[in-house]
Amino acid sequence: MRILLSTIGSRGDVQPLVALATELRALGADVHLCVPPDFEPWIADLDFTVTPIGPELRTMSPPAPERMRALAIESVAVQFETLTRAARGCDVIVGATALQIAARSIAERMGIRYEFVAFCPTVLPSPIHATPLAPTASDARRFHDLFGATLNAHRASLGLAPVDDVRAHVFTDRPWLASDPTLGPWPDPDDATVLQTPAWILTDDRALTPELVRFLDAGEPPVYFGFGSMRAAQEDLARAMIDAARAAGRRAIVARGWADLAVAEAGSDCLTIGEVNQQALFPRVAAVVHHGGAGTTTAAALCGAPQVVVPQMYDQHYWAKRVEDLGIGRAHAPGAITAASLSGALAHALSSDVAARARALAPDVRRDGAAIAAQTLLG
Repeated sequence: MRILLSTIGSRGDVQPLVALATELRALGADVHLCVPPDFEPWIADLDFTVTPIGPELRTMSPPAPERMRALAIESVAVQFETLTRAARGCDVIVGATALQIAARSIAERMGIRYEFVAFCPTVLPSPIHATPLAPTASDARRFHDLFGATLNAHRASLGLAPVDDVRAHVFTDRPWLASDPTLGPWPDPDDATVLQTPAWILTDDRALTPELVRFLDAGEPPVYFGFGSMRAAQEDLARAMIDAARAAGRRAIVARGWADLAVAEAGSDCLTIGEVNQQALFPRVAAVVHHGGAGTTTAAALCGAPQVVVPQMYDQHYWAKRVEDLGIGRAHAPGAITAASLSGALAHALSSDVAARARALAPDVRRDGAAIAAQTLLG
């Protein structure tokens, strides 16, 4: 069986698909990935075939509101062209994230199976999601207003009937949810309209750099700070992080990420690092301060590390609330990030009872989601 896995998103959207691809390949499937060009070299190094789609995300700036419709039209056109080429000879297309506007139509035109997967419960609409974070009918209308006309124009060119709800069309009648049942449960476990598996976690065997190991060995566990693929708007964010760690009597590790964070006045108590194996690093830190991506939240919980979540957008607010509700960390309050605001949140996360709850929860976080998903997809 040949399977196309597709997403238009950052590493937090791509890495779960690579985890699934790894499990599918182990079961004998032929797997192809279609992802932004930022991740093409990494995936090619894993010996998967990959088709890049769209521009490099790291170099893109947030679009002005008046450009949104034009960008939507351009994006859908690129998807139809690129995915049609990538899906030739495939038996299944798996689309991840809500921006997979073209994937289901291409599968329909080719007469092949299509599945949609979300990595956070609040991405999917639910009648019992009674929270401000839940998708609403007005969200669906705005989504259709943005993408509906161009999607239906492409569908008409393929001889397909128009759709009157783009979001429902993309999500299907039975979407998949790849989210740990302890960290991010679907609110109704008996709801047969959503197929939930544990999170799709890619096993990482990379060694930590000698410099990082020396830093870890030189003192008490430090605090890790990292915003992943987010671009921080505050120029003084790294300074606030270091000051907060020092106020807590801790050393600091700052991950550069796409925000290119760096410590201007580096000392023996702080270290700036690049891409890192979180599965190897997080068991050795006192706490993880991050933006609230699903992957980092899950990785920290899996390692039993207390968390401070500083959400910026989208599903990150959900993960911040879950971390706080579970008692394994603190959600940073909305607004500017300062040394004082980080210090207060970090003091809570470093308290002995929170640290104990984080360690106690870790064994409940499952690692087998990608394996379950691969078996289900091929079954």
